[in-house]
Amino acid sequence: MSTPDINITDGDGSGDSSLSDYDPSAYPPFAVTADVVVFTIVDDVLQVVLVRRGESPFKDRWALPGGFVRPDEAPHQAARRELEEETNVRLKLSLKFDKLEQLRTYGEPDRDPRMRVVTVAYWTIQADVGDLAGGGDAAEAALVPVVEIEREERKLAFDHRTIVLDAVDRARSRLEYSTEASRFCPPEFTIRQLRRVYEAVLGTEFDQGNFQRKVRSEPDFVRDLGRTTDPSGSRGRPAALFSAGEVSRLEQPFLAMRSESRAMPPPRSRSSDDYPSWLVESDNQEPDEQAGEKE
Repeated sequence: MSTPDINITDGDGSGDSSLSDYDPSAYPPFAVTADVVVFTIVDDVLQVVLVRRGESPFKDRWALPGGFVRPDEAPHQAARRELEEETNVRLKLSLKFDKLEQLRTYGEPDRDPRMRVVTVAYWTIQADVGDLAGGGDAAEAALVPVVEIEREERKLAFDHRTIVLDAVDRARSRLEYSTEASRFCPPEFTIRQLRRVYEAVLGTEFDQGNFQRKVRSEPDFVRDLGRTTDPSGSRGRPAALFSAGEVSRLEQPFLAMRSESRAMPPPRSRSSDDYPSWLVESDNQEPDEQAGEKE
């Protein structure tokens, strides 16, 4: 189908008389939604925030929080709004660790039985999601172990299983090459807590001594606070406390440290000397501050 020639001379096109020939009804209508994957770790298990749908289609089926983008908002704004409405998870625009990152766009023609719907998926990491509560058209909100979705023990609505698995893959790759594992931790944490994050997300075990040397050898990965945990109520020795450093990429990836004691998903195809393009492009970027949404 050919499209009319549009010669926009003004920034908003308001001064272009040729727009009067443009007929939106000549094109098939479709809707845009935003869905959000929120990861956290509870009891050393990687978990994702899901909602139980209160309306058709897929009523009572578990799904990602999300919904339709309103005419007056961008997809990332809809993502934050729907996440708060449906789960009570609030992301603070001013905090680096609360950033919402675009994952990808999903637009298979039959992904939604209502009509043609294209969704923009986002993902984020939260050390603590707070008290979850269903709201809006979500009957319930809860944390679900990612492994239940990977094993298809819990069926999800729409193509949300695909979205979750894509986000898991992104998180695993990100942890191999970046310092974002600290986003799963509280503001002050121990090396053991950080190690358990890597083990939970990557699904492998690390030697305690090698892991500690690796973390300490990476410039400004973590910062020693000069304090230790409270020894009261603990059977072990007090552990040193750390906070996240300022660097975003690791000089040497964690991939080389993986133990073969557990099965792992196949790694992405990439050069061992190069960082993934998506990591280089997104470094130190806040999607909410980007100039515009990617088509």
